[in-house]
Amino acid sequence: MIDSGITDRLRAGCVIPAHPLALQKDNRIDERCQRALTRYYLASGAGGLAVGVHTTQFAIHEPGIGLYRPVLELAIETARQFSLSAGRAEPIMIAGVVGDTPNAIEEARLAQDLGYDLGLLSLTALRAKPVSELINHCRQVAEVIPVMGFYLQETISGMVLPAEFWQQLVALPNVLAIKIAPFNRYQTHDVLEAVAHSGRAEDIALYTGNDDNIILDLLTRYEFNVRGQIVPLEIVGGLLGQWACWTKKAVEQHSRIATIRRTAAPAPADLLTLACQMTLANKAIFDADNRFAGCIPGISYVLKRQGLLKDLRTLDPEEQLSPGQADKIDRIITGYPHLTDDEFVRENRHEWLELR
Repeated sequence: MIDSGITDRLRAGCVIPAHPLALQKDNRIDERCQRALTRYYLASGAGGLAVGVHTTQFAIHEPGIGLYRPVLELAIETARQFSLSAGRAEPIMIAGVVGDTPNAIEEARLAQDLGYDLGLLSLTALRAKPVSELINHCRQVAEVIPVMGFYLQETISGMVLPAEFWQQLVALPNVLAIKIAPFNRYQTHDVLEAVAHSGRAEDIALYTGNDDNIILDLLTRYEFNVRGQIVPLEIVGGLLGQWACWTKKAVEQHSRIATIRRTAAPAPADLLTLACQMTLANKAIFDADNRFAGCIPGISYVLKRQGLLKDLRTLDPEEQLSPGQADKIDRIITGYPHLTDDEFVRENRHEWLELR
């Protein structure tokens, strides 16, 4: 059973970076940099961490790689130590769960045994399966660990999840949150509409994963007419690869937006401008021009520039920066320095790297 304090914080909304993977030349974990990244996110004010997700590199789930357990262990150990030393509540810990049903159940059990609060459930291994099989899969995993549903964009997942799927998923009582990341307005609204009609709008925490539309997702008040009654919805936070870098600024932006929502103030024009600039930044970092081929290396490139990673290394040798991608990211950093948290990282990087 998930702690009520965790569910309260999850529903209130927070910044949840998707945790990258720091690797040495032999593809072992670079523990020094991996721990430093965890500390950076928590020092920035992130309310949670997502580990074993796309940004962490899905290859860690492969039996021959053998990194799923050690990556999850290292993250939660470091998070607990940092939170204890800082006198803070432990972050919401979310573990990526993938594969067919037996594998997903095994990963969910491991995540729960390690102390993770939720499983972010990827359905990519079940592409082309009917909705009934997808729902049965989700039900079985949700019996092991509370689930955060996940609409992963089609370019990466190879699948579109129909409205029928979301209508049935939100009826599962142990589905407590959804990461909405199709990078598509119509598909985003399929999820929102399903939640509005479910009768569980107050139970299910909505998080944006639309890295191309972060600020507008968070600023918008959504309203749905359900049997003659208006049901309002808010996307309360984000679980994002884009927030794996410049996290301090992400926390500041999220806090400002939360205040605007709480006070029902109009959206300031400068936030709408910032929304556009963040999309420009994400286009470069996620390599949108090349169907997101350089997404993971793009995030790592920013972190390496900041001195939080030593190398740009991926388990899949095909995942590399695309030609010209580094130059595009450099131009964003030069042209829009207010998007970065370089000074914050520079002031604290040594401590995060040297702590044991």
